[in-house]
Amino acid sequence: MLVKQVSIFVENTTGRLADVTRILADAGIDLKAATIADAADFGILRCIVEDADAAKKILNEKGFNASVSEVIAVSLDNKPGGFHRVLQILADEKVGVKYIYSTIKSAEGEAVIMMKAADNDKAIEVLKANDVKLVSINEVK
Repeated sequence: MLVKQVSIFVENTTGRLADVTRILADAGIDLKAATIADAADFGILRCIVEDADAAKKILNEKGFNASVSEVIAVSLDNKPGGFHRVLQILADEKVGVKYIYSTIKSAEGEAVIMMKAADNDKAIEVLKANDVKLVSINEVK
């Protein structure tokens, strides 16, 4: 199942990430999952929120470069080997994974990861065929 993700370019300066989270908080937008990759001058904050289009709009209005893309939300057993099972299924079918990150909260015994595959459609097909539970934005804790 595809879930909309917001990607925001954030200057690598003290307080700039807090500016982003303040804007989202002031707009009543809750972060459900997030990761940041940094470089020398900027970082890319990738996050899952209830309404990605609204988050993009407010961030763009506040001067941030934000975009919306799609990732796969996968539920897996929160135990040794649970994550490996999902990755092995994709590897066996030659589906590359570009990046992953997890939710901020998860249900007891369950973890939810966000995954960007080289081919999201093929990844979804392969995961469903192997009884991997895909979740919607409403199921992301």
